[in-house]
Amino acid sequence: MILNLLFWVLLFILCYTYFGYALVLWLFVGLKKVFGRRQISLESDSYEPEVCLFVTAFNEKEYIGQKVNNAFSLDYPKEKIQYVWVTDGSDDGSPEILKQIEKLEVYHQPERKGKMHAMNRGMKFVKAPIVIFSDSNTVLGKQTIREIVKCFSNPKVGCVAGEKRIVQNEEEAAAGAGEGLYWNMESWIKRKDWELNSAVGAVGELFAIRTELFEEVETDTLLDDFIISLRIAQRGYKIAYAPNAYAEETASLNVKEELKRKVRIAAGGIQTIIRLKGLLNPFKSGILSWQYFSHKVLRWAFAPPALFLLFIINLLLVVNSNNWTVYNINATVLYLQVLCYIAAAFGWYFENRKVRMKALFVPYYFVMINYATILGIIRYAKGRQTVNWEKSKRAG
Repeated sequence: MILNLLFWVLLFILCYTYFGYALVLWLFVGLKKVFGRRQISLESDSYEPEVCLFVTAFNEKEYIGQKVNNAFSLDYPKEKIQYVWVTDGSDDGSPEILKQIEKLEVYHQPERKGKMHAMNRGMKFVKAPIVIFSDSNTVLGKQTIREIVKCFSNPKVGCVAGEKRIVQNEEEAAAGAGEGLYWNMESWIKRKDWELNSAVGAVGELFAIRTELFEEVETDTLLDDFIISLRIAQRGYKIAYAPNAYAEETASLNVKEELKRKVRIAAGGIQTIIRLKGLLNPFKSGILSWQYFSHKVLRWAFAPPALFLLFIINLLLVVNSNNWTVYNINATVLYLQVLCYIAAAFGWYFENRKVRMKALFVPYYFVMINYATILGIIRYAKGRQTVNWEKSKRAG
């Protein structure tokens, strides 16, 4: 009886996390449109406030040329853009190179204290009412600033999340194939979140806030983008999602690098849940609490353990019943799980031999990120989280 109850609870968590929430969102957004309740309005495209392009960089010499050229090519009045770079701790010559470029404000100190410390320090030099954060290894779409400020034309919007796009090629590895699919799905959910009420967080590759809403963040923070954006949402402001404001970057080099990144993200996710526990109170945050719990908390804390526990409990149920036919729901679910893990195993095998089979890379990536999430939870529980100022990308 208890095993059977656990089976259905775990199955529900997985189905709701990976499919159900997206379906419910789609239905709610559709009903909202049917009953004529529109998304909060945005004003004229002529809204052109001053903005600050803010980049923190640690030993990013190889990306400087690309990033600076990209920043200068964006379609927005140049006299209304403040360019701020914070390069604390960099010793690869990048601060000296940046200081030679006209229009850039470069703030550097020899001591390295982590990215969040650099962001806290750099924000003191921002003069514009809107600050746009972007990673040094990303390329922004030409209309990015215009698309972002258009959202800020509504005073209810306190943060704008841009879209992350993964640049793929024909010979991409499992990390690239899986990451690309993941972000396509994530972008769709973020769009529906925003159409219903508010996006749930932002990613560090590209997001913007009203400068006046910035509050110093704890320097040991792992996911600065989520903490900053969700604390603004916690204060009653909306997080808009601007899909036409995008940042392009290449996928992780390989699954091993992606695994390391996902472990860090998972540890940061648990840290975020603890620090934003007030956001789970629907009496204070309303519908955002449900969105946050469904979109982030379940994915960070509940679904990964549920995925692997389900297999064990499912197997015990089938063995105890001795009913292995497909007419037994427990047996059917077990066969589907076995099929998924076999596909993931083949994906791992072919990936290690540089054989490109996308159909197998996706289940491999899915199993890998859930495994990485469990490692991240363990890492945080052991207190081994550290703030590494990495070139690796973040995710939501």
